[in-house]
Amino acid sequence: MTDIACPSCGTDEHLLGTAKGDLIELRCEQCGARWDRDPSPRCPTCGRADVEPVPQAAWEKSRGSQLSISYITVVHLCPECDADLLRQQRQTNVPLPPRDNPAG
Repeated sequence: MTDIACPSCGTDEHLLGTAKGDLIELRCEQCGARWDRDPSPRCPTCGRADVEPVPQAAWEKSRGSQLSISYITVVHLCPECDADLLRQQRQTNVPLPPRDNPAG
């Protein structure tokens, strides 16, 4: 999930968003600041916009130490920064494993 905070006071609570075309207009209820946010996914490391959506599994313990996929989510991988993960997903065509293992 993307962390969004007010550029004026730094709070990440008390934020309201309204769709404004392709952008989201954000307003901080704490200090009154307003700014626009582009919700298009970007690589958090290098900022590239040509990220690719791929499925990623989320696991939960279902019984004892048995793990089950509870849902599939979409993550965006950068062709440069996430090249190995992107190649792995393309070769196997199965959802990526979760980053955190609940059994560990």
